Amino acid sequence: MAQAQNFKNHTRMVKGFHGALFILIVLFFGGALNYWASASADNYYLASLLVLLAPILILLMWFTRTFALKAQDRAIRAEENFRHYLLTQKPLPSSLRLSQIIALRFASDEEYLDLIDQAVKHELPAKEIKAKIKNWKGDYHRV
Repeated sequence: MAQAQNFKNHTRMVKGFHGALFILIVLFFGGALNYWASASADNYYLASLLVLLAPILILLMWFTRTFALKAQDRAIRAEENFRHYLLTQKPLPSSLRLSQIIALRFASDEEYLDLIDQAVKHELPAKEIKAKIKNWKGDYHRV
């Protein structure tokens, strides 16, 4: 079973993605630069292609991560709007920023509406919203 989430441990780093994959791409880039620097006329084209491949891999890694997060953010916005509607029969206030909505997903139903009011009234940043949550509701599906 996963450890219970709270403000201090709710972020998630995937060692294989954030660590190993990035390190392997950096090592590949270093090797490609070394190969390119010592390339002869016969293999200069291949060396250039390998050097070009490294930023392509970094961009691919970046965009796969950001696209997945954007999709999760859209789902969270819809879920939290529905949750607010179930509790109040009204949609979420339009003045809430996405980062605030994402932070509010960790709040229990008992403190949810009060935190929304505070977030709107005082324009609280996401970190402050999370810090104010007393009854943490974990999100174990977000990567």
